[in-house]
Amino acid sequence: MTLSLKNASKTYPDGTRALLPSNIEIETGEIVSLLGPSGCGKTTLLRIIAGLETPDDGTEVWFDKDNVTQLPVEKRKVGMVFQSYALFPNMSVSTNIAYGLKMQKRPRAEIEQRVEEVLTLCRLNPLANRAITALSGGQRQRVALARAFAPRPRLLLLDEPLSALDAALRDSLRDELSDLLRRLGITAIFVTHDQNEAMAIADRVAVMSEGRIEQIGSPEDLYRNAGSPFVAAFVGNAMCLGKVVQGNTLRLTGGELSLPDDAGGRGVYVRAEDVCIAEDGPLIGKVESVTFLGTHYRVGLSGVTDSTLYSLHSGLSAPRHGDEVKLRIAPEALMLLAEDKTYL
Repeated sequence: MTLSLKNASKTYPDGTRALLPSNIEIETGEIVSLLGPSGCGKTTLLRIIAGLETPDDGTEVWFDKDNVTQLPVEKRKVGMVFQSYALFPNMSVSTNIAYGLKMQKRPRAEIEQRVEEVLTLCRLNPLANRAITALSGGQRQRVALARAFAPRPRLLLLDEPLSALDAALRDSLRDELSDLLRRLGITAIFVTHDQNEAMAIADRVAVMSEGRIEQIGSPEDLYRNAGSPFVAAFVGNAMCLGKVVQGNTLRLTGGELSLPDDAGGRGVYVRAEDVCIAEDGPLIGKVESVTFLGTHYRVGLSGVTDSTLYSLHSGLSAPRHGDEVKLRIAPEALMLLAEDKTYL
C-alpha cells in the first residue's frame, strides 16, 4: 500500500503548532522512520496517519487511491505496535495473536490458519502456548508485531518499538526487527529518537525538527549529504568548526583549514571520524579527555575551536590527558551548510 500525506498539520486549541504543514510519499513495502528529538512532531504525525489525532483543515491522508482523512481509526485497517507492546498478560502467545482476528469476527478455521502462518513467519512456533509473562523483551516484541500483522493491515505503525528494552538488548534486536519487517513485506512507519535505530532499519528516514520535516532520504544520503546544520548534527553528530565570512580558508584558534570551495557565509561542519590525529596536521589542540570504546578512542580536544572538538582515534594507544597534538581534516570531509538558527 502506498501512503500519501498532503499538508498534514496539527494546531491545538491553545495555539500550539505541534505539526507544520508536511508532505510525504511512502511506497508499497517501504520502511520509513520518523526521526527527531522529543517534541518535534513525529508522534503527532504518526497519530494523524493512524486516525488517532484530528488534523487541521486542509490535511489529506491517502491510502493508495482512498482518501481516509475522515475515517476513524477502526476503519483504516492499520496495525499498531506501542512502546509497551500492550500485550494481554493473561493470554498465551497464540491467543494474543488471534485477538484482532476474533474482534473482526473471522471464522474459527480462518483464525487458526492465519495464526499458524504468522507464528511461522515470525519464528514463534516454539512459543505458541507460552504465557506472555514468561517471555523475554525481544520475544514480546515479536509477539506484538505478529499480533499487529495478523489481521493483514494496510499499514504497520510502530511507536518507539525498541525503547522499552535495555540498551544491550535494543542493539541486538535492531537487525532482527529490520529482517522481520522485510519478511512481512508490509509498508511500515516507525517513530524513534535514536539515529542508529533509524539508520539500521529504515529504507528512508524523515528527520523532523520543531514540527516540520527537515529532510527525507536514505540513511546514506542523509549522512553524506545533510541539507542543514540540524540534520548534520542529529544524523552523525557533526560538530560546527565555525563560520566563514568569505573565501575558502577557515581560521580557527588552533590553526587554519583550506575549504573545498568558497564558503560564502556558510557554517563549516565535521564529524569526529574525520578529525585525524596526525604528526603533519595543520591544527593544534590539547587533549582534554580520552574514552576507550573498544574499537577506538574518543578524544576530546580544546584550543582548536571555541568548544570541545572530538576525534575518533583508531590507534593501538591514545595520547594522554594534557598532551598537545596535531590534527588533520581532509577538505572533502568538511560540510558547508547554510546558517541555521538552532546550531549557529
